[in-house]
Amino acid sequence: MILPKKAALLAVSAVLLFSGCLPPASSRRTISLSGSASMEQVLRALGEDFTARTGISVEAQFGGSSQGIRDAAEGKADIGCTSRALTAQEQEILEAIPVASDYIIPIVHPDNPVPSLTLRQLSGLYTGEIRNWAEVGGTDSPVVAIGRDAASGTRAAFEELLGVSGQCLYAQEKDSAGGIRIAVETTPGAIGYVSLEAAEEGGKIKRLPLNGEDGEVTLSRLFFMAVPRGKALRDDVREFLDYVHSEEGQDVVRSQKLGAVE
Repeated sequence: MILPKKAALLAVSAVLLFSGCLPPASSRRTISLSGSASMEQVLRALGEDFTARTGISVEAQFGGSSQGIRDAAEGKADIGCTSRALTAQEQEILEAIPVASDYIIPIVHPDNPVPSLTLRQLSGLYTGEIRNWAEVGGTDSPVVAIGRDAASGTRAAFEELLGVSGQCLYAQEKDSAGGIRIAVETTPGAIGYVSLEAAEEGGKIKRLPLNGEDGEVTLSRLFFMAVPRGKALRDDVREFLDYVHSEEGQDVVRSQKLGAVE
C-alpha cells in the first residue's frame, strides 16, 4: 500500500545464534527462523531480547523471503520471515502474521540533480519507458536500473506497490541491499531501492522523495512471520510470537526504525 509519509534489512546467507544465560539444554528448545535479509536487523534484535528474557535461543538464516517461506512450509524452520505478502497458493499452507512495517526507498548517486520523482516516473525508470535522466529533469545520461534478485521479497513488494510486477528491466540484479548501495555509489546514472534501514544517507547515495497528488508519499510494506496453517505450534514458538506482538517486542521493532503493528 502507498501511504502518506509518516514518521517511520542484506541478502546474506548466514546463521546467527542469539544466546544468553540459558537453562540446562534438556529444558529448552531452539526456535528456528528463516527468511528475508531485509528483516535481519530486527530479527537479530528481537532474538537477543527474547533470549535475554526467557533463556530460549533463536537461530536464524537469511536466505531471502522465498527461501523462508519454503522452509516454513516444508518444516525446515519453525517460522518463515518474509518481506512480501504470501501468494494465494502459499496461503493454503501458511498463515502470515504481520510483525512490523517498513518503507522501500529509491536511492541514486549523490551527483544526480533530480530532486524527486512521481510514482509514474519511478515506474518508467524501471520498465524502460524512461531511459534517460534528462526525461525527468536530470542530466543527459542513461538510466541504470538496479534491483534485487528474483527471490527477494523487497523486489516483489516494490514491483507490486508500483503495479509493475514482472515488467521491470533491470540492468543489474543484486542479492543484498548492500550490493545495491555499492552499485549506486559507483554508478552516477544508477537508481536502486532498499529498505529504510539500508537507506541511511551518508557515503555516496541520495534518497529520492516521491511525490503524489497530495504531497510526498512513501512505499510502505509489512514484514511477516509465517507459520503452518491449521497446526498447533510448540509452546516456545507461540511464546516467541506472543513476545513479538507484546509492547516489549514492538518497542524493539521501533528501535530498529520500523513501524509497530497493532
